[in-house]
Amino acid sequence: MPAEVTSFVGRQREIAEVKRLLSRHPLVTLTGMGGVGKTRVALRVARELRRSFTDGVWLVQLAGLDDRGLVAHTVAETLKAHDNTGREVSAVLADHLRHRRLLLVLDSCEHLVDACARLVEAVLAAAPGLRVLVTSRQPLRTAGEHVLPIPPLTTPNPERPLRPDPDNRYPAVTLFATRAAAATPDFELTSANWAQVATLCHRLDGIPLAIELAAVRVRALGLRQILDRLQDRYQLLITRRWGGSCRHRALLATVEWSYDLCTRQERLLWARASVFAGSFDLRAAEVICSGDGIFPDEVSDAAAGLVEKSVLTYQHGPDGVRYRMLETLRQFGADRLAEDEERTTLRRRHRDWFLRVARSCERDWFGQDQEQTFRRTHAERDNLRAALEFCLTAPGQSQIGLGLAGTLCFYWVGCGFLAEGRRWLDRALALDTNPSHARAKALWVNGYVCILQGDFAAATPMLRACLAVAKVLRSDLPAAYAVHRLGCIELLTGNHVRAQALFGEAIRRYAALGELNSNVIMAWIELAMTSAFRGDLDEAVELCLRTQRVCLAHGERWAYSYALYVLAFAAYAGGDLSQAIRQARECVRINHTFRDLVGIVLPTELLALLEALTGAADRAAVLQGAARTIWSSVGLSLFGSKYFNAHHDTCTELARSALGDAAYEAGFRRGAELTLDEAIAYALGDTMRSIEAAAEPPVAAPATPLTKREFQVAELIADGLSNKDIAGRLFIAVRTAEGHVAHILTKLGFTSRAQVAAWVNERRPGH
Repeated sequence: MPAEVTSFVGRQREIAEVKRLLSRHPLVTLTGMGGVGKTRVALRVARELRRSFTDGVWLVQLAGLDDRGLVAHTVAETLKAHDNTGREVSAVLADHLRHRRLLLVLDSCEHLVDACARLVEAVLAAAPGLRVLVTSRQPLRTAGEHVLPIPPLTTPNPERPLRPDPDNRYPAVTLFATRAAAATPDFELTSANWAQVATLCHRLDGIPLAIELAAVRVRALGLRQILDRLQDRYQLLITRRWGGSCRHRALLATVEWSYDLCTRQERLLWARASVFAGSFDLRAAEVICSGDGIFPDEVSDAAAGLVEKSVLTYQHGPDGVRYRMLETLRQFGADRLAEDEERTTLRRRHRDWFLRVARSCERDWFGQDQEQTFRRTHAERDNLRAALEFCLTAPGQSQIGLGLAGTLCFYWVGCGFLAEGRRWLDRALALDTNPSHARAKALWVNGYVCILQGDFAAATPMLRACLAVAKVLRSDLPAAYAVHRLGCIELLTGNHVRAQALFGEAIRRYAALGELNSNVIMAWIELAMTSAFRGDLDEAVELCLRTQRVCLAHGERWAYSYALYVLAFAAYAGGDLSQAIRQARECVRINHTFRDLVGIVLPTELLALLEALTGAADRAAVLQGAARTIWSSVGLSLFGSKYFNAHHDTCTELARSALGDAAYEAGFRRGAELTLDEAIAYALGDTMRSIEAAAEPPVAAPATPLTKREFQVAELIADGLSNKDIAGRLFIAVRTAEGHVAHILTKLGFTSRAQVAAWVNERRPGH
């Protein structure tokens, strides 16, 4: 849930009613015109109900999504319902939510009503503990929906004497005063100006967005001037015979007036920034929105002006400031674009910029900034989707769409988005069947995705088609990739001699072409894996150590993690179980960074066997259950490979023999119920006290000035962990851990970690 950056005003009645409805009904939809405050009400309700839902409160923002086919994907991504199998995503979500108790908030559904309705029907039918809170300008019109219109804020009646209200019973007046004071600190609601503020709020029909836009104008204008200019604008709209209710005209008058008060550069940026989906950064705005009236170096000042006028909002992220526009204002901006040709030109510039972003990230994936590349790509996912949609719907753009879908291979594969990647690749390949370099790449990338999903029947013809296109083009590079991935199929189907030959051929082709990247390194690792499976452990280790040296030289971590997996397997086969455990856990840890489910579940399976061999059969059962759940989100369990399954079966036999059937099944079920993050923590050796001691009565935490997370960090400080170790244990950034430590020292009035440790130890049970 995002933090509230401005104070919340009024709505007690609506909040109480939403809570009442959610306590009795699974689906509640908040309706109302744009700018009336539906989202703010929904978010406030969600925050206040957090403790009522044991599996949390989850917000899915749909305003920046235009493709109805991605609604379920977006919800699944938010809920961390990882699935790359190609199954219907609504079915995946139904399975994920079946035994959970949570509140799902779907925000801004009006342009995706049909898709949202179908999804909500599917998940509610399967999940009795689920509640769905929707915001939309129109109802979903699905069974069991309870609609609550959100009205404008209450305003004084100007037909009665407008005397100052000492109790300030009018939320609209309070909102104006609060926002005006934030814009101009010396503004104060007094008996002298109360009537003017009350009249203004009534004229704006109590619409929060309109009130907020008007309030920021007190920086430059007096209340009387604001009233006069709004009245002029409203009369102009009536003269133009605009349709809609008085409230719609009031909002439009305010937005139009705000638009007219902008500088020329601000107006241009407002209109052109409507091309973005979701959030965007300054560099993208400078490239896409400049020209013909606004120079690139003027964009930052225009953006700052729109922030001051409450048209743009912004937030600081790990990679800098990102801007976002409220959907009502984005639509207004889009309407200001002169004609369809201008919109198309902007969408093409938007596509071209994000194609460059994708290509840049593809290059950077093989380098020191791999983790930052993941964050950057993930931050731009809405814009990348919009660029792909443009390519696959606009005439003459399909070749570029093929190229973009193939370029994002590192994201689809390395960051856990196999199902979405296959969806885009399938669409692009079906749309443009002419032989081309873009088609050749899209074919081998899609073949790779299908392999990881365990769909060899689909992968094989795609890779053979890639070889055919490469022959037509007389291009050796796509052929090398196709041969490489055909080797993967042979490896996973147990044809190790053939796999070894194909990997060797691919590696020779790569070397002749001077090709070196994460995919090429994976060919070395997969060759090493083949050698290990054939019993040649020395060859496997030598290949992995050579691979590690290259990875370390280039800062590559994703492929490096798979080398760790092969080394762990070789250590296990050679009898060094402690070394195997360390390397397998490090493989899990790295792949958690990138959300690569295949790279998480393979070492988890190996860790289960290692736990069984070292006498921890109870942990082996839990890990096998956790792995089964992860495989259900990847594809065919253990790729359907007899070789992989042989080790899995060995683990099952050892654990069942040590525990007995009943205890094994209980541990397996417990593992299957873990979330992905819980499963990873367990695999990494975390004690998982919340899991192991689930049946124990809760112990009241000692009263402290620290938040729950800060107290958790303080305990880790007391255990002697460094900031880096704390970050690794809690799966947070080192910078975040440093921030928690700084807050702890400040709140406790301490100057050293030793003082924090002593303070924690005094509060531990039994002290």
